Amino acid sequence: MTDGSKLDPHQRSSTDDSLRAERQKTDLELATRSEAVRAVAIDVVSEAREKADLLLSGARDLEDRREGGQSHELVAVRRTERAQEDAVLQAERTTADATARSERQRRNLALAGLLAFEREGTDLRLEIERERVDKALTSREDFMAMVSHDLRSLLGGIALSADLLKEVERSDQPFVKVKRYADSIQRFSARMNRLVGDLMDMASIEAGKLSMHRVRHNASSLVRDSLEAFEPAAAAQGIELASKQDDLAAAVDLDHERILQVLTNLVGNALKFTPRGGRITISVERRGEEVCFGVFDTGCGIAPDKLDAMFTRYYQASDGDRRGLGLGLFIAKSIVDGHGGRIWAESTPGNGCTVRFTLPLHSVAAPHAQCSSPP
Repeated sequence: MTDGSKLDPHQRSSTDDSLRAERQKTDLELATRSEAVRAVAIDVVSEAREKADLLLSGARDLEDRREGGQSHELVAVRRTERAQEDAVLQAERTTADATARSERQRRNLALAGLLAFEREGTDLRLEIERERVDKALTSREDFMAMVSHDLRSLLGGIALSADLLKEVERSDQPFVKVKRYADSIQRFSARMNRLVGDLMDMASIEAGKLSMHRVRHNASSLVRDSLEAFEPAAAAQGIELASKQDDLAAAVDLDHERILQVLTNLVGNALKFTPRGGRITISVERRGEEVCFGVFDTGCGIAPDKLDAMFTRYYQASDGDRRGLGLGLFIAKSIVDGHGGRIWAESTPGNGCTVRFTLPLHSVAAPHAQCSSPP
């Protein structure tokens, strides 16, 4: 390092040289494997054709012996017919070879395009991380570049799935593949929708215009809605999802969709960091003139010095964590603040994490102070 904020240019040059060398090795390995696969395929096809030709020749010889003594005219006719059959067979083989070459070229082009796209993404992220080290913070330009790349990645996934759908009719089990590609498109679309929604919420928060439509709702219904939304994902990850509800939990003045968004962010984060076999519990209880929601997990936990930082914008659990843009908890805090409530986290590394937030039973003006842990 040359100083406390910038990397040594020689270190970066060495990193770039290593990256180029690894990419050249990858390209050479891919080319070698592709050529080996092509050679094996050619050998297999050639062997199959040779066996077919031997069988055909043997069948013709047997036919000639059985029908020996025929006139020269019939022999000539048979030779003409066989020549025509051979020409048709050769034409079919030529067409099959051309189709196979075209298919190999299409696959190679698709692979080259995907590899180039992935390398472009790697280069972009490497450049962004270097900018972040140099500046010691994430600039708005870096953030928008990451958003643009994430959106392009999701669009690329949708486009690839749609392109594969075109090939389904020529494959085995087409209905199974249609469902698989349709599910992929649905997942990519949902992620794009969440990303765009977070960006719109961020713009509203910065403009001080985050909309709230508060009406009376039963707090317990929000817990049930959250359970229903995440039960399939939790089951797929081998995580137990449970609830704990206070019989005294009352009706609250709140924006149902916004508070459900808060719970969705909290449970979604808990699923990211809870291992298979773990447990997540969603709770709600009345505390005087407030209702307190909580999301408890048995994951890896969070260091005490990061408990406040986790509610700031662009926060990531670790430097290498790119699961999202770091907006979810910041938006959740803004929504809770907008309801006049509080949100905080409690955790010990290795013993899971608990995030709680409170809402007043009746509508109050949103506080302007920063969120802090309750007494």
